[in-house]
Amino acid sequence: MNSPNTYALETLAAQLGALLRINGQKVATAESCTGGWVAQCLTAIAGSSDWFERGFVTYSNQAKQEMLGVAQDTLSSHGAVSEPTAAAMAVGALRHSHADWALAITGVAGPTGGDADKPVGTVCFAWASVDGLCETQLCHFDGDRQAVRAQSVAHALSGLLQRASRLMA
Repeated sequence: MNSPNTYALETLAAQLGALLRINGQKVATAESCTGGWVAQCLTAIAGSSDWFERGFVTYSNQAKQEMLGVAQDTLSSHGAVSEPTAAAMAVGALRHSHADWALAITGVAGPTGGDADKPVGTVCFAWASVDGLCETQLCHFDGDRQAVRAQSVAHALSGLLQRASRLMA
């Protein structure tokens, strides 16, 4: 997969924003390896204050625990880069905001930090709604740090757009 450019990312953000605005809903983000890039794409869209509620950048395990309520047991048992941690981040973002939807990203963007079990390019996602939906996905992206992060942003946005479209149809 080619790394998406700014235009492609902001197009996804605008599509998501239009859907949320139509339905009177808001989104919150919980990001680790993307460092707030999803929130940046969302807030690049004029009028995003109508549907972007807040973003959490929780790079450290301590931040995940303090800001999102991720349990130490989850981090100890599964690690920061895991589907259970991503799910806990998304649910925590909902709990600590007034959003209807949350997305979470945690991964190994590289160039270091990977291992045999979780190589560079391993990224976990979660999408949650106040209606009880919580879905996770593990992906492996190729490329350098920038490419892994850009692909992660695109995947998170398109994943929420798909889920929100499905549930709002």
